[in-house]
Amino acid sequence: MDKQYLVIISFLFIFSSCTDMKTTLPTPKKEDKLLKIHGDTRVDPYYWLNNRENPEVISYLEEENKYSQSVLKSTKKFQKELFDEMKGRIKEDDSSVPYLLNGYWYITRYEKGKEYPIYTRKFMSLDSKEEIMLDVNEMAKDYEYYQVSGLSVSPDNKKISFGVDTLSRRIYTINVKNLETGKMLSDEIKGVNSYTAWSSDSKTFFLHRER
Repeated sequence: MDKQYLVIISFLFIFSSCTDMKTTLPTPKKEDKLLKIHGDTRVDPYYWLNNRENPEVISYLEEENKYSQSVLKSTKKFQKELFDEMKGRIKEDDSSVPYLLNGYWYITRYEKGKEYPIYTRKFMSLDSKEEIMLDVNEMAKDYEYYQVSGLSVSPDNKKISFGVDTLSRRIYTINVKNLETGKMLSDEIKGVNSYTAWSSDSKTFFLHRER
């Protein structure tokens, strides 16, 4: 059977098995918000849910989570079986195809049992000693969510800039690491896009602030 159809059937099974459960679906309140742009006006009754820090929003999301857990309770075993099967088809100790840039071979690899990537490079030859630029597993150990994005090495190969998101909102903090000493610079740029572009002098980089 085609894998795509197998997944569809699996999810249909999950939801059909929950139809008999008597659980009250949380219903968010409506507060009309007028949004005007380009001469057009529209009404969004759920705009208030956009405020992530609002205690009412948090409470509503918690109720949604409780509802989902209650409805899907009878499928927990099946969910685990699906997860284990999908995970079993993924090569855990995998690595990217090496690419050469400015004298270094860059490789992203994963180790078995670890969730996050390890960003490495080798000088001139793939037989050279591996240099670990960022081990995201170590960086993420104190966080529930952690994403590194927008890695950019300076033209002199001595520094790397990258964005970190610990909230799953795609709002990043730019950090810079000295690749010669292995130490992070104390300066940070918060609330920006993760991507940077270094100037040719390797002393300055440019970034885009979305907010």
